[in-house]
Amino acid sequence: MNCLSPSLLSADFADLGEQVKLLDEAGAQYVHIDVMDGNFVPSISMGLPVIRSIRKCSDRIFDVHLMIEEPVRYIGDFVEAGADLITVHAEACRHLDRTVEAIKETGVLAGIALNPATPLSVLDYILPKADMVLLMSVNPGFGGQKYIPYTTRKLRDLKRMIERSGQQIDIEVDGGVNLGNVREIMDAGANIIVAGTAVFKGDIRKNTEAFLKIMEEDGRQIR
Repeated sequence: MNCLSPSLLSADFADLGEQVKLLDEAGAQYVHIDVMDGNFVPSISMGLPVIRSIRKCSDRIFDVHLMIEEPVRYIGDFVEAGADLITVHAEACRHLDRTVEAIKETGVLAGIALNPATPLSVLDYILPKADMVLLMSVNPGFGGQKYIPYTTRKLRDLKRMIERSGQQIDIEVDGGVNLGNVREIMDAGANIIVAGTAVFKGDIRKNTEAFLKIMEEDGRQIR
């Protein structure tokens, strides 16, 4: 199933609750929440109090993307705040297996994120434990960047890797996704699409609906 996960990193924080409600009304299935610590990535973004505050504004899947060092320390806190899916970076975990297990033990979904230059071989032994793999298509830390073209080849390779494993694992792409390249990205293997600027710049409802229309058409073609 194709799903849209609008990234709140590009939202207007002065009107965050209302913008989350708009995403719901327009039909977005996920809400992508980037948590940055100023250490693993240069920026600092929203944290636990914000997630708790907006949880009551939406019943959609809270797709919490932890761009923080040693995220295993905070898994329970993010689950308590309302996360439904927690994604950690392979590069940020001293013990990736232990971190993924900690997520799974809470009953929420576990995602593994890879930066653009991180090879897929990192997943060789941990892939069966993942519910989702997130491929970064920009270097993490800032919104509004351009999609890195070689991500498309990496997507295709990841899709084949998952097919060989026989597992049902979602593929998410985050960074530089827009209405002009989303078809190519889905054709390469992604089924969960993170879009920030392309959703929140201008009319949120219309932008969301435009993405969902393309994604629905793509889904019909696959079937």
